[in-house]
Amino acid sequence: MSTTTERADRSAADKFAMRRRELADSALAAIAEQGFARTGLRDISARTDLSTGILHYYFSGKDDLIAQAIWQYKSECARRYDPIVQTSVTAEELIARFGVEISATLRDESDMHRLWYDLRNQALFETGFRGTIIAIDELLTDMVWAIVERHAQLCGKTPAIDRETAYALIDGLFLNALIGYLRGDLDALDRLRTRSQNLLKASV
Repeated sequence: MSTTTERADRSAADKFAMRRRELADSALAAIAEQGFARTGLRDISARTDLSTGILHYYFSGKDDLIAQAIWQYKSECARRYDPIVQTSVTAEELIARFGVEISATLRDESDMHRLWYDLRNQALFETGFRGTIIAIDELLTDMVWAIVERHAQLCGKTPAIDRETAYALIDGLFLNALIGYLRGDLDALDRLRTRSQNLLKASV
């Protein structure tokens, strides 16, 4: 049976973790606007209502804050596809909904996705948040694989590609479309939708 002190300690830890999540959410837009290399805790403070003292209290440094912020964002992104996997009743429905969702997230949150690829590249050189980047890549791989497996199941077949290949192909299409979209190519959205749907069709 837990003691009063243990319960108080857990409550304090929970409050601390919750505040870290809140601060990371508040800082995310500022980080995404400037990118990794040009953003420090003072820059984040200047673009938000968060003092550097508060940031230093809750985070050990810039890498710690960025790791928390990007983990929260990308883990939420990965869950957006769960309803599509869980409620689609035909392969055609799954394909259609997947294409719409993947193009919508590129259109609506291109700055956040740009930050993700920036951080993933930086993790080749920076060790401070590398573990978080690796964990997110695993999460996204699972997300893509759940879609591919469900599509195969609805088709009454087995996937013709493996888990890592499926993620690499979808990720490559997404990155290519993101680059085009950020350069002003609005047709990149339709190409992403069509190409991701065609890839899913060809995965069985």
